[in-house]
Amino acid sequence: MKRVIKTRRLVLLAIIVLPFAVAWAEYADVVINMQAEDKGMSPVIFPHWFHRVRFQCSVCHVDIGFKTKAGASGITMDKISQGQYCGACHNGEIAWSAENCDFCHSGTPGLETGVEGGHKTAGPGYY
Repeated sequence: MKRVIKTRRLVLLAIIVLPFAVAWAEYADVVINMQAEDKGMSPVIFPHWFHRVRFQCSVCHVDIGFKTKAGASGITMDKISQGQYCGACHNGEIAWSAENCDFCHSGTPGLETGVEGGHKTAGPGYY
């Protein structure tokens, strides 16, 4: 009987704690700076948290083709302008167009491509 109660407690603990343990990455920001500074622009801060609370993962990571590793997709402004990656939605009809440079290129110079903020994020561009 004690073993059943202990198992139930562990299962209940996992159900309560696990979502919070993995949510930090899901709601973090992604810094994209593989080409930006080389081309005279600030790093891109992609507010993953903002998009994730509105869309299922498959919208971007299956339908649009983003890889799940920061910096692995090969995003360029040319591709965005052609309607690929961010440009699939940021086309001036679904969401603002790519001509609003400062909306995305808002990071502090010197940031490396990767995930920032986690559960502590205050929103995009605060790095």
